[in-house]
Amino acid sequence: MMKCKDCKDRKCYTEGKTCFPWTEKMESVYSDPVNKRMHATSTALEGNYYMQLTRLEEVIKFAQEMDYKQIGIANCIGLAREAEVIASILEQFFTVKVVCCKVCGKDKKDLGLTQINKDKYESMCNPVGQALYLNQEKTDLNLLVGLCVGHDILFTKHSEAPVTTLVVKDRVLAHNPLGAIYSRYYLKNKFKVPDIL
Repeated sequence: MMKCKDCKDRKCYTEGKTCFPWTEKMESVYSDPVNKRMHATSTALEGNYYMQLTRLEEVIKFAQEMDYKQIGIANCIGLAREAEVIASILEQFFTVKVVCCKVCGKDKKDLGLTQINKDKYESMCNPVGQALYLNQEKTDLNLLVGLCVGHDILFTKHSEAPVTTLVVKDRVLAHNPLGAIYSRYYLKNKFKVPDIL
């Protein structure tokens, strides 16, 4: 039985022990030429540049090795400036298409969605529209820059190109969700989790 959370010896990593057997299905998926190339490229990046590249640099190297020409950025409007900087860096290597979460400007009220402030007009986030736009632009790889939880899932579900997350939304922790995990006080008082780390 798989119990990765409770495993302390991590023998899958150190000795090749298996709790989940290799299957024909896995063999088939990894044998697919696109999957095989993606897997080999990402493994080579790890092996050749371990602890040397930022995530942004890794994305650039990965996309270059995969011969991607056009990169999509689906960003939260709250990270529009960050998306602009990221795009300006990526444009040194690729054609870049950027689409903001408020694309189409559809009113939340039209779909019966919860508003932050009921006294103001609020455009809904439109992750499906973001995905459809980047599909139409035929991007080779799409980057998520701060989409909300759930919106990121909808975007990924509808994107035709592979997707990776460059920036994770966390309004409370300055977009660093692991900050919650590294705070013993937070873990103990908010979630009653014992000191593990």
